[in-house]
Amino acid sequence: MVTRNEVNGGPVLRFDGARPLSAAAVEEIDALCDRAEDHRGTGPVIVHVTGAPPADWAKGLAVGLVSKWERVVRRFERLGRLTVAVASGECAGMALDLVLAADVRIAEPGTTLRLSWAGGGTWPGMTVYRLTEQAGAAGIRRAVLLGTPIGTDRALALSLIDEVSADPAKTLAELAEVTDGAETAIRRQLIFEAGSATFEEALGAHLAAADRALRREAKP
Repeated sequence: MVTRNEVNGGPVLRFDGARPLSAAAVEEIDALCDRAEDHRGTGPVIVHVTGAPPADWAKGLAVGLVSKWERVVRRFERLGRLTVAVASGECAGMALDLVLAADVRIAEPGTTLRLSWAGGGTWPGMTVYRLTEQAGAAGIRRAVLLGTPIGTDRALALSLIDEVSADPAKTLAELAEVTDGAETAIRRQLIFEAGSATFEEALGAHLAAADRALRREAKP
């Protein structure tokens, strides 16, 4: 259920990852994104995630539903607002997907990240893509090939999480007055494109963003 964030008036969702992938889960994230886009604000969109799906979570699952889930996670990843994931306990499956798609990741002490298991190996969804892109192949090889859990110390070292905190509310309060949504989206896109664009290809987008910032700065 999407509720209102008491810190900044923005949307907050407590997401249960200890369940199989379902249409209801897709709808939850879609509703969160709708709320974020309909109610513009300066503060972050927050998801609290925990849980790992049961061993038989993929029984009867159709690839069409998997595609819908991947698309809604991508929508969350590209929101025009800063996104924050607060992880606790064991996070696998959908919970891990949301952590990896968030801009800022906070983990409570004792949190572990791991891939869910299906078809005789770890789930080969876009979780693997994000882990590899963000931490490098060497850093996540055992997690992907063997299903080895990633504890908080390892996740910090790999930059899969940004902070371990027993009091996430403090950090959330500090994020309440961040750059506005449109500016956040522009800077995130510059980050996304930096890995694949040459300097010359990227220059135009960076100059356009700089010009936009200067014009905003000049406003009385």
